Amino acid sequence: MDIIWHSKSKQFHLYNDKISYIMGVTPLGDLGSIYFGSLIHDKEDMSYVVNRFMLSNVVVDPDTESYSMELNRQEYPCFGTTDFGTQAYEVEISNGSRVSSFVYRDHKIFKGKSALKGLPATYADEDEAMTLEVCLDDEVARMSLTLSYTIFDKYPVIARHAVFTNNGPSEAKLTKALSACIDLPDQDYEWMQFSGAWARERIPEIKKLTSGSVSIESKRGISSANQNPFVIVKRPGTDDFIGEAIGMSFVYSGNFVAQAECDTFGRLRLLMGINPDRFCWPLKQGESFETPEVVIAHTDEGLNNLSQTYHDLYNNNLIRGKWKNTPRPILINNWEATFMDFDEKSILKIAEKARDAGVELFVLDDGWFGARNDDTAGLGDWVENPDKLPQGMAGLSRKVNALGMKFGFWIEPEMVNPDSNLYRRHPEWALATPGRKSSLGRHQLVLDFSREEVVDYIYGMLKKVIENAEISYIKWDMNRSLTEVYNANLPAIEQGTIYHRYIMGVYSLYEKLRKDFPEILFESCSSGGNRYDAGMLYYAPQAWCSDNTDAIDRIRIQYGTSFGYPISSIGAHVSAVPNQQTGRSVSISTRADVAYFGTFGYELDLNKISNEEFEEVKKQISFMKEHRELIQFGTFYRLRSPFEKDEASWIVVSKDKKKAIVGFYSMKSKVNQIPGFVKLAGLKEDYKYVIRDEEYYGDELMNMGLTLGKYYINSFIARQEYVSFVEVLEAK
Repeated sequence: MDIIWHSKSKQFHLYNDKISYIMGVTPLGDLGSIYFGSLIHDKEDMSYVVNRFMLSNVVVDPDTESYSMELNRQEYPCFGTTDFGTQAYEVEISNGSRVSSFVYRDHKIFKGKSALKGLPATYADEDEAMTLEVCLDDEVARMSLTLSYTIFDKYPVIARHAVFTNNGPSEAKLTKALSACIDLPDQDYEWMQFSGAWARERIPEIKKLTSGSVSIESKRGISSANQNPFVIVKRPGTDDFIGEAIGMSFVYSGNFVAQAECDTFGRLRLLMGINPDRFCWPLKQGESFETPEVVIAHTDEGLNNLSQTYHDLYNNNLIRGKWKNTPRPILINNWEATFMDFDEKSILKIAEKARDAGVELFVLDDGWFGARNDDTAGLGDWVENPDKLPQGMAGLSRKVNALGMKFGFWIEPEMVNPDSNLYRRHPEWALATPGRKSSLGRHQLVLDFSREEVVDYIYGMLKKVIENAEISYIKWDMNRSLTEVYNANLPAIEQGTIYHRYIMGVYSLYEKLRKDFPEILFESCSSGGNRYDAGMLYYAPQAWCSDNTDAIDRIRIQYGTSFGYPISSIGAHVSAVPNQQTGRSVSISTRADVAYFGTFGYELDLNKISNEEFEEVKKQISFMKEHRELIQFGTFYRLRSPFEKDEASWIVVSKDKKKAIVGFYSMKSKVNQIPGFVKLAGLKEDYKYVIRDEEYYGDELMNMGLTLGKYYINSFIARQEYVSFVEVLEAK
């Protein structure tokens, strides 16, 4: 790992043993892209990649008469001079001009990585990463721009963000500030996005890139279940095991845009950052704006390898605190067992049965506070309901702890019901636009977390509940998108800052609570997967993957999630049947076989299952306790896609390759078919692996595969839908 500055050619080369990232100062003084991909040898000067020729209708710089931005690849492009592609930023100065020209001033190279102020970001010690900060100035606008690049020692990754500073006496407006741009020299790529909606999140979609643009975005105030802030561009033919691909992951939880633009000269431009729609950030003299971070990863070994990069990086250099690389407790949540109809006695009855099964953590869901008996009232009143909890959260938590289990509870701190004491006292604290009616979602409004006093008030209420009880876990929900976004305390010119200020307020509340209660495991939840992003992982190391707990749908959802996020982050539970979302009934063994590949828990009343199922639950919990460290932090491979046929499979392998666990899922019954084989991955070729007392060489299992015949009735016919198996492989 190193960052080389070639002073004569004014070029930078960032590299480790996997990748090279090369750029340099252009003839116009800004930064131009030279190369990003697999490691190549360093050279003093790669200026031969710069195009210096004329084409019809191409506009060139008057001083060079042969250089045009339109024909060359840019690092952080502007609009209005000689580049007509999508710009990475836009600054409006006092005279109304939006033309910019940031030119190289100097740079700084240092070991390690600096934190971003108030924002989530990857982190690294001095021996883990090096950072380049390139400083550029626009003399006319009296502004400076710092572009930050971090390269990690162990990962084929570049982390990027930008900082704008107004140095002049006049106020400027930042109307667009993306975090990263990559210009690539050809367009032979496919675009891969992860789309969906509530209960069907992060479904992979692939489309061929052609002339023009393709983009995904969120304008909901949250990263959203509809489009995830993680995209991949891959070469045609690249699959999970072979081929080149580039990933872009946004470490941010609010509005975003990700775009691929193919121009008509063969250049591919990739951009990612805060959505510029409804964004405008005024900068007075001396003020700065720092963009969130984009993590860019490269592979030439297939999509599994790309995913493993993100898994390892986020487990080791994004997730923080006590729960970093720590196996997650097996929990039970009362939501599908009781909804909001419970009291302390009924909760303890569920907890006692869960204790008998070996569950380690009990989670009290929605309905414990205020006048909260349904979703029409009580949000914002974070005070225990004495009719349900006569001794409060403190009393219940101590009783659950006395059973030998940890205790946690649910909150939705960003929301308020109109029917609540908080709203009656402070209606002005909800997002609302003057003269307009306020929309409702789930009978609730959004608190204006762009206002510090609102965040502080909610913090004070929650702190009081937590510090008086024995709390080990908090589930943080957020059940609607932002509408009527306006802050009555700010002038008109600052209304374009509210979306970003809002998510900064969310981050600040997380940080306050984490600082006060560092032992607590936070799980983020936004109607399930509405805010499943790398930004949230910085504060909450796991996320409720989806409100859809149907095992068959979860195969698809967890499969899609695995492309960009570690298995340790995936909240996955065995829920009641018929399933609340789909009405489907799946065996408790298959439900567990899916949920194992996540944080694992139960979303049901164990008192209401059969004795036979309860005995199976005890075995499931014992299995997960034995293997959860491998499952959550091993090397994960997707083997068979549930989107290509009615089967799915994946495997997780220990770092030393001596142990592995494979899951296989049949989503439809098979009639008159030979089952075939599933090829495994990640094993050591010459190790002998034992599966149920039978021995197989690693190369045998990876090249010929594990026979599926013995897992099907009569070896040829599976008469049941939704069957599965999970097998442990151990090397002799």
